[in-house]
Amino acid sequence: MKTTARLFWFAFAVVVALTCAHFSPTQAQGLFQRKDAMPSLAAGTGWVNSAPITTESLRGKVVLVDFWTYSCINCLRTLPYVKAWAQKYKDAGLAVVGVHTPEFGFEMRGPNVQRAVKDLAVDFPVVTDSKRALWQAFGVQGWPTMMLVDAQGKIRLRQLGEGGYEDTERAIQQLLRDAGAAPVPTGFVAPQGEGTQAAPGRQRTASNETYLGAAQRQGFRVTPAAKLSLNEWTLDGAWTVEDERVCLRQGTGRIAYRFMARDLHLVAGPAMDGETIPFRVRVDGRDPGPDKGFDTDAAGNGRADAHRLFQLVRQGKGSGERLFEIEFAKPGVCAYAFTFG
Repeated sequence: MKTTARLFWFAFAVVVALTCAHFSPTQAQGLFQRKDAMPSLAAGTGWVNSAPITTESLRGKVVLVDFWTYSCINCLRTLPYVKAWAQKYKDAGLAVVGVHTPEFGFEMRGPNVQRAVKDLAVDFPVVTDSKRALWQAFGVQGWPTMMLVDAQGKIRLRQLGEGGYEDTERAIQQLLRDAGAAPVPTGFVAPQGEGTQAAPGRQRTASNETYLGAAQRQGFRVTPAAKLSLNEWTLDGAWTVEDERVCLRQGTGRIAYRFMARDLHLVAGPAMDGETIPFRVRVDGRDPGPDKGFDTDAAGNGRADAHRLFQLVRQGKGSGERLFEIEFAKPGVCAYAFTFG
């Protein structure tokens, strides 16, 4: 990475640390009367699933603008609702536009976004925002953020974080009726997401998102895994620490984390495109068995074959305190952050 790019992403990381992304569920506040015009989409850096769309071409439609990034667990858990709304209300005049604003450097690469959109079965138009120009123009403060725009091109609702789905859908229906759409479907969607798109557990987690890179690192301890306290983590092996990630440079390597949550996820991927890094997960020193995540088998085996969020643990009974360990079989893997649910 060139120095200028490195400085950009370090500055972005500082902003994210202050404003970030992974919020507890909130509720939409309903339609508001202050009507800011929807900014232009022309500053986007590319489009997936569509030719470039202009703000003017959307006039007359109700528009749902979804700011997301593909390694954010909260964004992934929101996607089933956004996809369901796009399907349910498309004939009534709803247009859905995803804005993919990256959190990590690997998410600014077009091919990575295209792969993620395909893997996540996102079929609505997505504009890439790798320079954060749309993020700034819309005044976004965290992921995920949804905005509703009325048929006159005015922003009427801002929804930050997960939750509030019925309130948001009720607002969609109201704006469609105001636009003269007939008939407008009623009721509320109830999608059942799978894997990383599944709804969070009902119990409150005691572990929060933890970044591994030097710019935002917290909870790191130089200690054996067995001696970790809750929300502490450690490395074993020959790791290089960079601003936003840690990378295994030779031999095998381990990361351990003592957590309390139903689900544990790790944002990770191979340093070189096309590489596959086998790994094995342990929970309290044993195979995860029924507590395996979507991206492992019962013996804890999995593969890091792309930069993305991996679900490595999903506890079948509650969200007790556990010691998580992952061992990578060969060098060339980079890890960015733990998230929980």
